[in-house]
Amino acid sequence: MIRVMNLTKKYGDFTAVNDISFEVAEGEIFAFLGPNGAGKTTTIKILTTLLKPTSGRVELDGLNPAVQHNEARKRFGIVFQDPSLDDELTAYENMDFHGVLYKVPHKVRVERIERLLKLFELWDRRNDPVKQFSGGMKRRLEISRGLLHTPRIVFLDEPTLGLDPQTRNQLWTHVQKLNREENVTVFMTTHYMEEAERVAQRIAIIDHGKIVAQGTAEQLKAQTAASTLEQAFLALTGSTIRQEEATSLDQMRAMARMFRGKRR
Repeated sequence: MIRVMNLTKKYGDFTAVNDISFEVAEGEIFAFLGPNGAGKTTTIKILTTLLKPTSGRVELDGLNPAVQHNEARKRFGIVFQDPSLDDELTAYENMDFHGVLYKVPHKVRVERIERLLKLFELWDRRNDPVKQFSGGMKRRLEISRGLLHTPRIVFLDEPTLGLDPQTRNQLWTHVQKLNREENVTVFMTTHYMEEAERVAQRIAIIDHGKIVAQGTAEQLKAQTAASTLEQAFLALTGSTIRQEEATSLDQMRAMARMFRGKRR
């Protein structure tokens, strides 16, 4: 369902993603893990048509998102790290507006909204403004919205960030149920290693722009002689604190140099 082949993304002299390759099977829950600034978000932006690669190739359901933008966008849903709901609209209105944008027929849209809001336990609050929702409710609504147009792939970029353990557990239970019932391929990132160990069927770990390990949680633990995925992750990526801001600054400086060079 997802193929990444020798993917590289550079900003001038800075290499954010460095010749990575991996595949995600149809109906699989795949975790893409890495420290801050490792290249996860850049990879997701390329997969979801927001960035073009410097070299290499990616495919979504057989499509090249760098070229076939609109067709590729119909195949996936995405939940970003940052909130993207309209707080002034109700839950139902947020869903309905999304369905209109994706040209989901009215009858299908109505049925799909009801199914998803019931699945994520939001149906009773469908007519309430989103500004009245808790953080967990908003996250469940964002995932519901991302699945409304029946995508074949859903990207979940740290969807449980800041949520309490009970809400996180509930959210993943719903995602797993939908994955089983509709065979939706799930591409997830998270900093909660226990989530990835429990939910994902396979895992890739990226660090400094390169894939450092791939496999099941059990395979990664065996590879590093670790008893938990978190211990395996630290063995593969180190235990020093990463400064995401410094990496972002390096990217901005590299982009500025690149733009200055184009003007000359």
